[in-house]
Amino acid sequence: MRRAWLVVRSSLLWTAGVVHFVVVGTLVLLAGALVGRRRADPLLRWGCRNVVRLTGARLKTTASPDYDPRRTCFFVANHVNIFDPFVLSTAIGRRVCGLELESYFRLPFYGWLMRRFGNVPVPDDRDPSGLKRTYRLARRAIEEGISLIVMPEGSRTLDGRVGAFEEGAFRMARTLRVPVVPVSQVGAFTLHRKGGRMLFPATVEVVLHAPVSLEGLARKDLPALVERVREIVAAPVHASLERQ
Repeated sequence: MRRAWLVVRSSLLWTAGVVHFVVVGTLVLLAGALVGRRRADPLLRWGCRNVVRLTGARLKTTASPDYDPRRTCFFVANHVNIFDPFVLSTAIGRRVCGLELESYFRLPFYGWLMRRFGNVPVPDDRDPSGLKRTYRLARRAIEEGISLIVMPEGSRTLDGRVGAFEEGAFRMARTLRVPVVPVSQVGAFTLHRKGGRMLFPATVEVVLHAPVSLEGLARKDLPALVERVREIVAAPVHASLERQ
């Protein structure tokens, strides 16, 4: 009986969420074209909040006392499911854009929406010319006071645990001289998992940790810092999984 209820519940939530995303996404594209990206950003963030609500999840945000919401930075988060961008945008509560694979920008509608709002394409094959463009666009965003969201695992988790981090985003943050803020998504794996259709009742807690400075960091010390940030992100996620 419970299984049947969860299937019906998931079907209704998916239907409502997809309809909302298409309708609000269309309005966002029109608003961006008419009044500009910055003025249309509140509508985008409102839409993100509603997508999270329509998953049935309860969202909770916890921030370190040392976290400064006004400071431009790289938000470094674990990658759990397709709702990550909506959850993170809602929890952070300020204008942000993301680093995304260039192939995603070719997706109908979603790609148009991400391009309109300044998400930065990362070449799938990491070719030098494409990476130069990525750095240029990322620098422009930082100069405009827009923080970047990155998920350096590169793919969604299959078991809920936080995998190894790639160094690329950290090299970029070091070059652009901005701190990284480790972000833990706790409970998101309970809500939805890669390859599945079920949306389970869950509380998703987003933990915004203290910023980590890369100022003056030598290149040889970068791998150790990457692992340190991964451990910060992973600690509450793994602790939650062990309690289940």
